[in-house]
Amino acid sequence: MCYGKCARCIGHSLVWISVFCIVANILLYFPNGETKYALDDHLSRFVWYFAGIVGGGLLMLLPAFVFIGLEEDDCCGCENYGKRCTMLSSVLAALIGIAGSGYCVIVAALGLAEGPKCSDSQGVWNYTFASTEGQYLLDSSTWSKCYEPKHIVEWNVTLFSILLVLGGTEFILCLTQVINGVLGGICGYCCSHQQRYDC
Repeated sequence: MCYGKCARCIGHSLVWISVFCIVANILLYFPNGETKYALDDHLSRFVWYFAGIVGGGLLMLLPAFVFIGLEEDDCCGCENYGKRCTMLSSVLAALIGIAGSGYCVIVAALGLAEGPKCSDSQGVWNYTFASTEGQYLLDSSTWSKCYEPKHIVEWNVTLFSILLVLGGTEFILCLTQVINGVLGGICGYCCSHQQRYDC
């Protein structure tokens, strides 16, 4: 198994996932494509935690580029301690990714549990579903309690769910790289005798 190649695959995947996290988080600021709700502070407080932009996005790019930057297609040199150190150092980058993705998952889960900030039939802005402890997610008939912004519940549920899934995927990929980096550091980039002879 080529540990360096595996790390680069993980890195490329993380770049794309981090971009999707950033886009999903940005969309949370514009329900129905309108800016007035953000300007008037009528968005869920968890939108302002930048979970997708910082945690699942920008913070994830650091480990992603570290993984991608591992030496191109070189699976030789099991005795090369420089490569072993490189693989072990990628574990530190993966831990940063785990922290960022964990932050994204936690904030997205809290955002889903609390529900959106919306206007009720009396025109009062509040967290209509905060007391339901997330049970509103199972009963879509209650979503009509939010009058404005229109379809805000669907908007929040969809985007926070996307952030939750993407953050969870990033967490798994970074955890995989921790294992991959440790094994690569112990064995060298590749430990296959056949690959050594081919080189």
